[in-house]
Amino acid sequence: MDFEYSPRTRELQARLQRFMDDHVYPSERAYEDELAANTAAGRRWSPLQVIEELKPKARDAGLWNLFLPTDTAEASGYHGAGLTNLEYAPLAEIMGRVTWASEVFNCSAPDTGNMETIARYGSEAIKARWLSPLLQGNIRSAFAMTEPDVASSDATNIATRIERQGDEYIINGRKWWTSGAGDPRCAVYITMGKTDPEAPKHAQQSMIVVPADTAGITVVRPLTVMGYDDAPHGHMEVLFENVRVPAENILLGEGRGFEIAQGRLGPGRIHHCMRLIGLAERALELMCRRALGRVAFGKPVAAQTVTQERIAEARCKIDMARLLTLKAAWMMDVAGNKVARSEIAMIKVVAPSMACEVIDWAIQVHGGGGLCQDFPLASAYVGARTLRFADGPDEVHRNAIAKWELGKYGTFGRDAAVPVTRGC
Repeated sequence: MDFEYSPRTRELQARLQRFMDDHVYPSERAYEDELAANTAAGRRWSPLQVIEELKPKARDAGLWNLFLPTDTAEASGYHGAGLTNLEYAPLAEIMGRVTWASEVFNCSAPDTGNMETIARYGSEAIKARWLSPLLQGNIRSAFAMTEPDVASSDATNIATRIERQGDEYIINGRKWWTSGAGDPRCAVYITMGKTDPEAPKHAQQSMIVVPADTAGITVVRPLTVMGYDDAPHGHMEVLFENVRVPAENILLGEGRGFEIAQGRLGPGRIHHCMRLIGLAERALELMCRRALGRVAFGKPVAAQTVTQERIAEARCKIDMARLLTLKAAWMMDVAGNKVARSEIAMIKVVAPSMACEVIDWAIQVHGGGGLCQDFPLASAYVGARTLRFADGPDEVHRNAIAKWELGKYGTFGRDAAVPVTRGC
């Protein structure tokens, strides 16, 4: 395997880094100020102009929809990026240095996963209605999977019902951690539910496309993550009560929900992990700068042995996580998600834990400042900690990895399922 970045990737890296230096980093304070002003005016969930004004610049710079892999670009009819997972990974890392930057380039979750899902599994009619405006960044979307009333780390528990009645499906259920549903531009939900409770365990679930303005959908409340509500997009609790959608909105057909989820979440995990590596890199940078600029007990904080040890450990852990993630991306490209399932699960365990540890060390070096809004570390830590649940909790991935490893030496675990859970 060769992890040397392609000439195309290196060129995009340079352009993306310039854009971040010229536009994104200088806008971080404006982002916080605008969100605070909107909140004071009673408009906390309004789209932020600081991001909206950067989007045309990103599009004009040829840095739009970079996430879109080659096969999905062909399926969508979009002739933009068409990068492999290995080519996109270092670009996601650069975007990940600022938690909201991915949206500037139309590369933010859950839209990326939803666009890939619609492109790969949606009918031509569904693509025509939803994919084009998502690719243009004119609307936002949400993915409704996790539920409060069942342990959704086992996705077979999902209880939302999707029942066929004539030419329609009727949806009833309660979802939460539905990211993006707080955005007033959220126009469509991809919703997972149970169409046949009597079918084999992994053939009971289906996914269906639900317009957000359909009668019977109630956005109940935003959920906070350690005090952060992630406005203006949020993570919402959503109630579906007798929601009627056309039968043709089902994706692939009844009982194909797990199949779709496995295809959707593999690339999403790569994106999350590379963004986390970028977040950890920035935390390490901030830690080094702070350690060199502060004096405690008569010498720079950087001269403290414990600080040096943590900086060294951070460098090692970040590079190890990056190499494992690049290996997973390479395997997905050359062999497919199923062959790469163990590596995908491993990076999903390694990257969030690594980022949490590095960010925590950076907070320690910053002292009290690391805990407040003057630095991006507190919110970065919350984001990294959240991803130890999102797209499957650590325990589920470790369980699958162990079964696959045991399967090398016996029959136990050879049929372990790829975790498809998204949340708690």
